[in-house]
Amino acid sequence: MNRAVRCLFGTDGVRDVANKGTMTPEMALRLARAFVLFLTEGGAPRPSVVVARDTRHSGPMLEAALVAGLASAGAEITLLGVAPTPAVSFAIRKSGAAGGAVISASHNPAEYNGIKFLDAKGSKLDDGEESAIEETLADSLLDDWRPTGASIGSIGSDESLLDAYVDWLSSFAGPFGGPVVVDGAHGAASAVLPRLATRLGVKPHLIGLAPDGLNINEDVGVMHMAHLAQAVRQTEAVCGVAFDGDADRVLLCDRRGRTLDGDILLWVLARWLKERGELGQGVVATVMSNLALEERLGESAIAVSRCPVGDRYVLEAMREKGMGLGGEQSGHVILGPWVCTGDGLLTGLAFLRACHELGEDLDSLYDRFGRYPQLLRNVTVSDKKKVLQSKLLQEAIAEAEGRLGEWGRVFVRASGTEPLVRILVEAKDCQLMEELAQNVASLITQLSPYKE
Repeated sequence: MNRAVRCLFGTDGVRDVANKGTMTPEMALRLARAFVLFLTEGGAPRPSVVVARDTRHSGPMLEAALVAGLASAGAEITLLGVAPTPAVSFAIRKSGAAGGAVISASHNPAEYNGIKFLDAKGSKLDDGEESAIEETLADSLLDDWRPTGASIGSIGSDESLLDAYVDWLSSFAGPFGGPVVVDGAHGAASAVLPRLATRLGVKPHLIGLAPDGLNINEDVGVMHMAHLAQAVRQTEAVCGVAFDGDADRVLLCDRRGRTLDGDILLWVLARWLKERGELGQGVVATVMSNLALEERLGESAIAVSRCPVGDRYVLEAMREKGMGLGGEQSGHVILGPWVCTGDGLLTGLAFLRACHELGEDLDSLYDRFGRYPQLLRNVTVSDKKKVLQSKLLQEAIAEAEGRLGEWGRVFVRASGTEPLVRILVEAKDCQLMEELAQNVASLITQLSPYKE
């Protein structure tokens, strides 16, 4: 493989500062052509592809390049315009498309953008499939593949697919128990939330629904829960619901403004699905989930299996182990009976319905969950690989875990989208947790000082 195109894909597609590095129009066009060739070699001679984007200023530019590449390689394209990632997954299944592409950098600031591809089931591609696309980028066939005349792809749109998605979502709604604040993060959820509210006949207090191309995720959404908490307290709502830029993540807060994260969502949804007979063999959580999740679900005789960070790894583990629910602390949740990717809108509706049907007191969930204290630190580095392969770091982690014993853990990983190494320390002793996190962070800084 050409080293110039290796390792384009991170934990959630290709992502970079828009118009720089790996996220230029030229790269978007070539990625699109490689994706069509990948689909064609997989048995779709004239593949149909659903395309959507979030609200970033760079979105139309990259969409134009991506669509040109898809059409150049002979794909039949259906544009959804601004739409959540899970809406693309739904549209693929609804229309029978061969795949999909989403132009979004999810929770990242507005200057970033990205491209992620979905398969015919609406799932994100696995590592092997992404590697195949990278290999195709370096294959001479990519430049030789030039359909002409009627074989050039077509470009159209289908507004009914987004309406069908809203109708489908509405079927999961239950009683809200009072007024709710909903934060769209000035992102892709803005294309769906007003329609969904109208469809349900409710009037939630909507915030974060004024995208201008540059304000996505800016002091709103799941990355800035204080904004939602303030709105909930000001409006005396029963809870708040927040999404990220492409609406595949969701977090909630109770009436006191305390965040109900993905672990709490899994705790409630697992018991609900078990009562419905739809949980399968249990729950998949990532290595970042709090140790309290195992304790709480153990009380309900629900098994928990751990996997690496990334919702596609969650889905892979769910399929391997026959588990009907999986998710991340960050708010990516996959409700296996209905979807094969994170859907923040579905998860939010299902969670509120589950609370109602289980008779849960939403305001007591935060306290009853009883999480272990966690400390997450991000260290900016010049060489993530060098850090993680360091014997000194492995020895430091082992020493820290030895001091924690069974009352905590240390986990270190590289960010999939930024020059960061992430450190998670979890312990019942907060002072010890702080000390160990600082020790590991200092060592990482020494191993790879960041250089602009």
